[in-house]
Formats: sequence, structure tokens, C-alpha cells
Amino acid sequence: MREVESGSITTPAGYRAAGIACGIKDSGTKDLALVVSDRPASAAAVYTRNRVQAAPIAVDRRHLEDGRAQAVILNSGNANACTGAPGEADAQRMCSLSAEALDLLPEDVLVCSTGIIGEPLPMGVIEAGIPTLVESLSEAGGVDCAEAMMTTDTVAKHLAVEIEIDGKTVHVGGVAKGAAMISPNMATMLAVVGTDAALPASQLRELLVKAVEGSFNCVTVDGDMSTNDTVIALANGAAGVGDVDTPMDESAAQTLFEAMAHVCRHLARAMAADGEGASKLIQILVRGGRTEAEARQVGLSVANSSLVKTASFGNDPNWGRILCAMGYAGVDIEPGDVEVSLCGTTIYADGSGAAYDAGVLSNAMKEKEITIDIDLAMGQATAEVFTCDLTYDYVRLNAEYTT
Repeated sequence: MREVESGSITTPAGYRAAGIACGIKDSGTKDLALVVSDRPASAAAVYTRNRVQAAPIAVDRRHLEDGRAQAVILNSGNANACTGAPGEADAQRMCSLSAEALDLLPEDVLVCSTGIIGEPLPMGVIEAGIPTLVESLSEAGGVDCAEAMMTTDTVAKHLAVEIEIDGKTVHVGGVAKGAAMISPNMATMLAVVGTDAALPASQLRELLVKAVEGSFNCVTVDGDMSTNDTVIALANGAAGVGDVDTPMDESAAQTLFEAMAHVCRHLARAMAADGEGASKLIQILVRGGRTEAEARQVGLSVANSSLVKTASFGNDPNWGRILCAMGYAGVDIEPGDVEVSLCGTTIYADGSGAAYDAGVLSNAMKEKEITIDIDLAMGQATAEVFTCDLTYDYVRLNAEYTT
């Protein structure tokens, strides 16, 4: 597997994308994006498990009943959530207008929105912007697309990798947004992942669900689960590998999965690093679990602890906060068997705190990336979780979000 420099959703063959400013955001920054496969594609999606779901999700569920899609239109600056029947009609209209401009059927277009909840979409500027958006489509438009998806993100998130299947070159690329209201199942985040391999929609969904479980469902910024979270996968077969009606064999499917998982993990990690107001990325590796689910549960409990996150911000090696969060994770652990390390230094073992130089460790915690390693000593399962520290700026940004 090889990462492609500046790769994105348009690195796989047969994809174009664009991102423009149409006027949804008062700032005048990009806010309308489009991803198009130049040929019919198998499609699958995974959505938030929040019971309050935005209008685009209802539309996408209907449009994906046949497992096919050819375009995704996305807007930032407005979530189109909790907007009732008019909001769903607006989401459907975004699909219909895009389909008309692309000479597609409306049901072959998916839609995503992100931004402030509860406000009607400014359909006038969106309708006026779609023709320009379509005219802007290009094979170099992946980064523009990622930029147009951003809300409080500070950096565009995109990646592509190159693999070989059956002696042919295949690519997997993706774009995503997310910086806050991020908690597993899923994280406010949107992502579109595309490949130029072909496989049936049912198999594509299996790979996507598995990739999401180990990536986007392992990232948390603030423990708040969004109403709009959506990850969409497209597979168009432009590389001449695979078939839309015949499942990939086990070896080929595993290779494709590993590429999808790599792209999703990179995008999820970028979300945690770009958490609102964050000054550092926190990577938590839990080993020795009885099951992967239990290991992930412990990791997420530590990652969601406000006390752990604020201690990380203050460069305070307060291991008691980590043990506390592990203890209320709902997993039957034995504290006397657990071992915890912070930035490579053992801080807890054999049922009590280990000897370490607090000043040296505090200094190590000033790095942009810090690690927490946990060994549960119960089995062989592992899980990796990403989060960030909790800073003054997170409070300021969210206190002022709508005002």
C-alpha cells in the first residue's frame, strides 16, 4: 500500500469533485461541494445512531435502497436538521437539481449537510450555486471539495492510497470533515470514500462497516453524537478490477478493506487532531482485552473523560484520572493486573502508581501528540482510540457558536 501525495476522493479513476462558495456561510468561504463518479457505482453508507437524524439521512436511505449512486452533494454552514418536512423537501431538491445538471436520476444522487441545527437551508443561494458547482468539477477538485465541507475545521482532510489487486492498480481515496460534536456511532462528521474497484453493494457495505468500526467509531472529541454523521462509499470499477454483480474473492476483498481502513483511520485521526480548540492529539492504545469491543469500550471511556482531557492540556501526568475512567467503563477489569503508560513512561502497575520523574513526564506531554498505553492483561484483543485535549478555546468556540 502506498499513500498518494495530496491524494483525495478524485485520485481513484473516474471521479471528479468541486467545492465553491455559494453564500451559505456569512464568512464567504467555501460551503458547497460535489463528488461525481463518471460511471454508475455501487454505493453504501453508515449513519449516526442518534435518534434525532437530519433530513439528508432520510433521503439517502431511500436513494440507497438499490445500492447504487453516482454523485454526492454536500453543504456546510447549515445542518438541515430538525427542520421537519420542509427540510426533507430541501434535501430532496438538492439531489434533483444536481441530477438535472449532471444528467442523472435524482435517486442516483446522495446529499449531506453539516452546520447549525434547526435553521432552514438557504435554498436560494444553493439553487443558484449548483450550476457553478457542476461547471467546476475536475479531477483536481478533491481538495476544494474537502475545504467546502469544513465548518469549524481548521484543515481540509483528505487522503488516497494505491494498492494492487489481481495485478492491476487500484486506488481508494476519501475526503472528510469533523472537529467537534464528535463521538462514536458516529462522530459532527461527514466522509465520502471512493474506489475504482468494483464489487456488489452488499459486500461494499460489509467492508465499510468494518472500516468505520475501527476508525470513525474510535474517535471522540467531546462525547456529543451528531445528528448528521454520514460516511458514504462508492465503487465504480474504472480500474477494471472486480464486478458489480460478483463478490470479490476473500484475498482481494481483504486487500481492498485494508486500503479503506487505512484511509478511514487517517481521516478519523485527522479529526481528533483538529478537535475544536485542541492543542494536541491523544492516541490511546488498549491491549490485553478479552474482546476488541471491550478494549474499545475502555479506550473510549478514557478518551471521553473531561478530567483526562484537561490534564493532558495542562501537561499533568495525573494517572488517577485515567484509572478512574477505566474503572467506570463498564468492563470487568482487575485493577491489580492493569498496566498504564503515558508518553512511553509506565505510570501505573501492580495495583499502584509507578515511580517516575513527574517533571520529565510533564515536559514530554507538551508535544503535539501524546500516547496513553493500557494493558488490561485479560486476553489478546486490542483497540486504538483517538481524541484531543480539552482547552479554553473549546469552551469559547462552542459558547459563541450561534452568536
